Amino acid sequence: MGSKIQIHSKSARRAIAIWSTVTAVLSIAILQPSAYGLEFPASSTLTLPSANPFEDQTDEATPVNQLGTEIVPIEASLFSELSSEGTVSAISISIVSSASARVELARTPEGAKEVAKVLMADQYGWGNNQFECLNSLWTNESHWNYKSSNKSSGAHGIPQALPATKMDSVATDWRTNPVTQISWGLRYIDQRYSTPCKAWSKFKRSNWY
Repeated sequence: MGSKIQIHSKSARRAIAIWSTVTAVLSIAILQPSAYGLEFPASSTLTLPSANPFEDQTDEATPVNQLGTEIVPIEASLFSELSSEGTVSAISISIVSSASARVELARTPEGAKEVAKVLMADQYGWGNNQFECLNSLWTNESHWNYKSSNKSSGAHGIPQALPATKMDSVATDWRTNPVTQISWGLRYIDQRYSTPCKAWSKFKRSNWY
C-alpha cells in the first residue's frame, strides 16, 4: 500500500514539473516581442514614395527598414517611366491624328492646295506669290488630283513625278497619299529650280519642268 502511494506521489510531481515547463515556455513565447527569440521583428516596414513623382527631392537619406536594407523607391521610378511613356504616346497619337486629317483633306483639289500652302510656308518659307506660281504649275499638270496619271509617260500624282517611283524617296505610299506627293513635289522644285515661280517659268517655256 505504501509503495503505491509513493508511485502516485512521484507521478504527480513529474506531471507538475512538466506542466510548469510548458507554462514557462508558453509565457516566454507570449511575452517575447520578437519572432523566434531574435532581436528584430519578423516583418519589416516599407516607406512608399510620394504619390507625386515630380515633387522636388530632399536631401534626406534614403530610408532603410529595420533589417538595415536600403529601400529603393522603385515605384516612383517606374511611375515616372510610365508617365513619360504616356506623355510620348499621347503626343504621338496627336501627331498621327493630325497627319491623318491632313491626308484626308488633301484628297480633294482644294484641300490639297491648303496643305501645300502650309508645307511650302513651313518648310521653305515660300509665300502667297510662290503659291500662285505653284497653283498654276500643278493645275496644268494634274488639276491637283492625286490620282492623276499620264498613261503614255507614266507620270503620276499631283506633281506628275516621272517616273512615279521617284516619290519613294519620301514614302512608299505615294499612290494613295496626296501629302507624300505634295512633299516630294515641293522638294523637287526646291532642289531643281529653287522656287515654284522659276519652275513655272520653265514649264511655260517647255511645257514640262
